[in-house]
Amino acid sequence: LAMESHCTAERELLEAGNRIIAFSTTSPSDEEQDQPKAEIPCQVRKENPEKDDLQDSNASLSPNSSMTTKELQEYWRNEKRQCRQVKLLFEIPSTRIVEHRLAKYVMYKIIIVQTGSFDNKKCVIERRYSDFEKLHRNLLEEFSEEMEDLTFPKKTLTGNFTEEIINERKLAFKDYLRILYSMKYIRRSKKFIDFLTRPELQEAYGCLRGGQYTKALEILSEVVGLQERLTRGNPVSVVPTLCAIVVCYKDLDNPASAFEYGDKALSRLQVRTSHRYYIPLLETMITLAYELGKDFLSLQEKLEEWKAKKDPVRVFTLKELAVREYVQ
Repeated sequence: LAMESHCTAERELLEAGNRIIAFSTTSPSDEEQDQPKAEIPCQVRKENPEKDDLQDSNASLSPNSSMTTKELQEYWRNEKRQCRQVKLLFEIPSTRIVEHRLAKYVMYKIIIVQTGSFDNKKCVIERRYSDFEKLHRNLLEEFSEEMEDLTFPKKTLTGNFTEEIINERKLAFKDYLRILYSMKYIRRSKKFIDFLTRPELQEAYGCLRGGQYTKALEILSEVVGLQERLTRGNPVSVVPTLCAIVVCYKDLDNPASAFEYGDKALSRLQVRTSHRYYIPLLETMITLAYELGKDFLSLQEKLEEWKAKKDPVRVFTLKELAVREYVQ
């Protein structure tokens, strides 16, 4: 009877998984149905469905046949969460003028908040006109058709620091980001995500390499939330940042917090055991689990299973991988 009950539970789990797959592949998400339309004077061309299918297929993950029932349940829970509506709003409430040696420029404060949930966390970044200009130029290389009617605030020979010009650009950049985010291919592109996260990540990893772990943690803890929101279709992309947080907490003698973030990273790699962070993370998690008195045998089994399947190769430690990220 117990065996029959167990089989029935597994069958129901697989059927639920199939329903989730069918929903995510055949039904448009709430995000796409409720997509805001551009309101500034530009018309964005209809997106290429073939390109969309290709990108979605590259971002999607498949369950591994060797996963345990518990891991499979967690996988389907994550898949279901991907179907939920997520939108980001961009606000530019203030600016500041920076004078550095012979240079003078305006920094625009951008506040990014998530709607459609009870999560009131926000991310605050700063960018200057030249950053927006570089983003626009880079995006045009790949999305010129989608952006052909999207106007960009032009430089002026004089008056760049007047209150009138600055206020005009605040509104223009706010609309600019909103419209870019409304286009699925652009908001998922590396160029757009890098514009919103890369400067902060570069600063954080610089602090990590310099042993300033508290400062690195302060930056990483804020930017990782934004990364997760921007890359919901590709959760593995957040693994390096999560692992950098693990390294910082570990070197600050906070094994409990290190283990918490390591567990988050490991859950994203259950179906990507060939990822370069997988083995270094497993080894670190085994050490942390042993130190905290947690179950490390199951982690050890995964490590031995991987080693049995793969040829022995030199593997960097988690810290060695982290300090190599964002090196100019």
